[in-house]
Amino acid sequence: MAKATKKQVKVEKKQVKTIGVLTSGGDAPGMNAAIRAVVRTALANGLKVKGIRRGYTGLLEEDIVDMNAKSVADIIQRGGTVLYTARCPEMMTADGQDKAADVCKKHGIDGLVVIGGDGSFQGARQLAARGINTVGVPGTIDLDIACTEYTIGFDTAVNTAMEAIDKVRDTSTSHERCSIIEVMGRRAGYIALWCGIANGAEDILTVERYDNDEQKIIDNIKAKRKIGKTHHIIINAEGIGDSHNMAKRIEAATGMETRATVIGHIQRGGSPTCKDRVYASSMGAKAVDILTQGGSNRVVAYRHGEFVDFDIEEALAMKKTLDPYMCDMAKKLSR
Repeated sequence: MAKATKKQVKVEKKQVKTIGVLTSGGDAPGMNAAIRAVVRTALANGLKVKGIRRGYTGLLEEDIVDMNAKSVADIIQRGGTVLYTARCPEMMTADGQDKAADVCKKHGIDGLVVIGGDGSFQGARQLAARGINTVGVPGTIDLDIACTEYTIGFDTAVNTAMEAIDKVRDTSTSHERCSIIEVMGRRAGYIALWCGIANGAEDILTVERYDNDEQKIIDNIKAKRKIGKTHHIIINAEGIGDSHNMAKRIEAATGMETRATVIGHIQRGGSPTCKDRVYASSMGAKAVDILTQGGSNRVVAYRHGEFVDFDIEEALAMKKTLDPYMCDMAKKLSR
């Protein structure tokens, strides 16, 4: 009988009654779908929900609001995040982390869903160490979180970029130009690689694989022109950048009119695709399930066709690189 009582007490300690949800770091299409899923799944489980605006910055400033089913009505189709987002250097300090945990406790938040990238998960890990049950949901257009094959926003962002590149290609073909099109990806080349394949680019420059040998690109353009190719598309990742100066150098070296187009932040916006809506909803609901089951310090992931979860420490320690097969395939298809 005594053992049963002890076990019951242990379960009660893990029980979550109020869930907080925030979005942190760069915004991504589908974040609103995840927020909606967190709120409505929590409410369906009889929990209270508090929205934290402007990420960890808002948490430290106690910019916290009660949320109900109506709070997340008509947001699933909207890009961006209704909770707003911000980067928070203070959350990288021990004092900031202590204060954030104290704010959660003050507002009765015993479970927290953090929608963001690796940096956001570092904050979630620190809060878990301070007694706040936390679950991370991968939200980043860069697809650069190693534990998961899908991140919220990538599908929309890569489709937005693909459609923009198709339009640039039309005018590049008409004018017999070389076009350098810069897509987002400061530290990861997934958008560049996928667009390079989808848009039939002649050259793809990613931070992971580009060797800074511009002469190879120049030689490739000249070789293509000899066999009758009248235009040339180069997809350049943001982490390499310098697209406008690169265009000037390539035009001078090849004699081919060359223009640079930086697609920019339109890749972050817009109505999310069906995939981003459904997968983000599934991840948000999964995060609440983990918290209600007593889990903490976890990251939701999509692997091998299933939504699973990992320990945050394990997830952050994982490394991710571009698929060598896709990179080699892209080279063969560009010939």
